[in-house]
Amino acid sequence: MTKDFGMCETLMIRNCISGDRKSQKMLYDKYFIKMRYTCLRFTKNDVDVEDILQDGFARLFNNLHKYRGDGSFEGWVRRIFINISIEHVKRKKVHVVELEGLENLLVAKHFDVLETLYAKDLLKASHTISPGCKTVFNLYAVGGFTHQEIGRKLGIKESTSKSQYTRAKVKLRDIIQSR
Repeated sequence: MTKDFGMCETLMIRNCISGDRKSQKMLYDKYFIKMRYTCLRFTKNDVDVEDILQDGFARLFNNLHKYRGDGSFEGWVRRIFINISIEHVKRKKVHVVELEGLENLLVAKHFDVLETLYAKDLLKASHTISPGCKTVFNLYAVGGFTHQEIGRKLGIKESTSKSQYTRAKVKLRDIIQSR
């Protein structure tokens, strides 16, 4: 990030907090597509995605004054949308099933193919796995949450989060290798 861009972003944030509609529109336009893709990782239903986006931008603008400047602004924005997505998933009562010992079935070499995928392909493939696995996979692999944090957020055991993540990787690997 260049210094000029950071100053421009800081000014845009300050103007948004002051209620400047033009700056608010600029911020919305800047992050809409990225946050839409973030939301799509949790649900494939366009109506749900639109609800999450609406709630996310409302929360973003209502809490913009809380941004302290620690870390990247985009990361802070993404966290808001991930948390809204988690809340949405919880309201929809997505069930996460515990599968003890599944992680022992995996061999690391099978996941080389996942590393070479484009985000779009992975997103498309993720729509075919169970909602519980998809949620945990996205929180861990995309959102950067630990299994302990995922457990707390979803109200599941840490081991359940790990097994769901492992199950998601296996399913995604199988989907991708069958193409």
